[in-house]
Amino acid sequence: MNTISYKTISANKETVNKEWVLVDAENEKLGRLASKVAKMLRGKHKPEFTPHVDCGDNVIVINAEKVSLSGNKWDEKEYIRYSGYPGGQYSYTAAQLLQKKPIALVEKAVKGMLPKNKLGSQLFRNLKVYAGTEHQHEAQKPKKINLDNIK
Repeated sequence: MNTISYKTISANKETVNKEWVLVDAENEKLGRLASKVAKMLRGKHKPEFTPHVDCGDNVIVINAEKVSLSGNKWDEKEYIRYSGYPGGQYSYTAAQLLQKKPIALVEKAVKGMLPKNKLGSQLFRNLKVYAGTEHQHEAQKPKKINLDNIK
């Protein structure tokens, strides 16, 4: 048996094939949407996945204000922010955050599922979230995908 022919394929910046995909978030559960988007940003759905390389796709999420949460999470789930000054801690419920900045719900959920290092910051830049159906990436010809097909 010739074992020299079995080479481990490791992707790098030049060999990776990045695509633009479009995801519609209307009536999707926030956590399930975020986990599938994070998987696509990371590139784990591709056979040439390499953990230390940005081999994921560029993801556009539209209709971010129409995501859904189950149970009482709209009123009980809190997002905490700190200004850096004494007494500068602020907390918002999910409903308040949706009203103030609708794209922040999806961005925070996806960012929490990415690696907490330089690669995670680089991957997060490949995510574009929009509140409505309009987006400015028509020139990239994004491919619309159904989240139910992502395992």
